[in-house]
Amino acid sequence: MIFEMGAKLEGDSFDTKKEDKKKNSKQTIESKNKHQLVFTFEKRKGKPVTLVGRFYLIDKDKKEILKLLKKKLACGGSIKEEWIELQGDVKIKVKEILQKEGWKFK
Repeated sequence: MIFEMGAKLEGDSFDTKKEDKKKNSKQTIESKNKHQLVFTFEKRKGKPVTLVGRFYLIDKDKKEILKLLKKKLACGGSIKEEWIELQGDVKIKVKEILQKEGWKFK
């Protein structure tokens, strides 16, 4: 046969696993007083975004912190890797809230 169409399905070497991008990052868990949180401010598509981060915690704890901040600040937010992204320029308010909770800042 000159031409073959379709995939060759010979052998048992079918890899159908979906690669998880988050698995290659090593996540260490630290206590509140060992974190040194940093703020960054960006404008994305003309809108202000405040990044608070490097939270080295399990996902459940990050979600609780995000929920607390969103509730106190009345703004939207999300978690991207070790960073918490909040809508708006809320750096001063976030610092006050997290200092009351026992976090340290650089």
